[in-house]
Amino acid sequence: MSQYDAIVVGGGVVGMSTAYHLVCSGAKTLLIDRRDAGRATDAGAGILSVDTYGGDSEDWFHLGIAASAYYPDLIKQLETAQNGDIDTGYAVCGKLTVAISADEVEPYEQSKDRVLARQQRRGVPAAADLYELSSDEARKLFPPLAPVHRALYYRNAARVDGRLLTNTLQVAAQQRGLEVEQTGVDRLLLSGNAVTGVLANGQTHEAKRVAIAGGAWSQAFGATLGVQIPVAPQRGQIIHLDLPDADTANWPIATAFRDHYMVPWADNRVVAGATRESGAGFNAHTTAAGVREVLDEALRVAPGLGPAQIREVRVGLRPVAADLLPVLGPVPPWENIYLATGHGASGLQLGPFSGKIVAELMLDLPPQIDITAFHIARFDG
Repeated sequence: MSQYDAIVVGGGVVGMSTAYHLVCSGAKTLLIDRRDAGRATDAGAGILSVDTYGGDSEDWFHLGIAASAYYPDLIKQLETAQNGDIDTGYAVCGKLTVAISADEVEPYEQSKDRVLARQQRRGVPAAADLYELSSDEARKLFPPLAPVHRALYYRNAARVDGRLLTNTLQVAAQQRGLEVEQTGVDRLLLSGNAVTGVLANGQTHEAKRVAIAGGAWSQAFGATLGVQIPVAPQRGQIIHLDLPDADTANWPIATAFRDHYMVPWADNRVVAGATRESGAGFNAHTTAAGVREVLDEALRVAPGLGPAQIREVRVGLRPVAADLLPVLGPVPPWENIYLATGHGASGLQLGPFSGKIVAELMLDLPPQIDITAFHIARFDG
């Protein structure tokens, strides 16, 4: 039997960030992770652009702004810890939001109005960093692009590689004493109204605090805790395209209005995605229909990608909550267990900061922002 200050279940970006922040504060921590096929972190596009969020959830937006502001600080922490020798894929690259067809003009205008209203209310981003472009200007930034009806450009949008970031967090955390076990949790250990640890691979691990950051698999712990964790997997298929004759390093991210995107990288690669397949369960495999959907949309928006070679197809199972908001915080009436899941397609955007918040709660520290809107209690009744 082993004893810890904290146990984190799940090793995606949210769980690894939670563990990293725990050990940075001196907590003896164990991370348990099965490394399930289809983990969302390993397939995510890594778009970081909260300021162009066109949705109407102010709770999500406020969390996103805090998460966005934290990213440069976290990257600097990791660089300092490794003497600058890290690769997370993090880079400011800019983002284009475009209306390709006439039917996209109305949703474009609605989204733009929300974005610019927030910009005016907050005083940021600066007008020089967020502005509309002509079709020719947009195509100059992203050469494969089709002629567009409208285009909004955000200079400060960034991208990050989920696999690289999570690996970097793990290395930094293990250097500070994090213990990692690649196995599954058989069950939670309970005593009264407290969770005392976990049974994993037949071994008992006791802890003062436990965090469930199991992504789409987090719902499995609900029955033991007597609560419903309404988080379900949503399959996303994403295609990595190779353009050996194109310099993609300085191209911006490009998104239109059919829930797809293109993310260029410095290695002559453009990532195109992604499907949003609810009801697919935990089947983390590609499908002919999914691949066709992604390619059709990519070529509709950017027909210049036609000559690209298909380098790889990835599949991720996004943890999507019933109301599309993350699930963060304590699990009443239990005293010492916390949830960090339900980020949907925003895991890489929100995950590092969400992990920091949950770590602070586990250490009895006040979180930097109010996360009441993300508590599991919101689903009661």
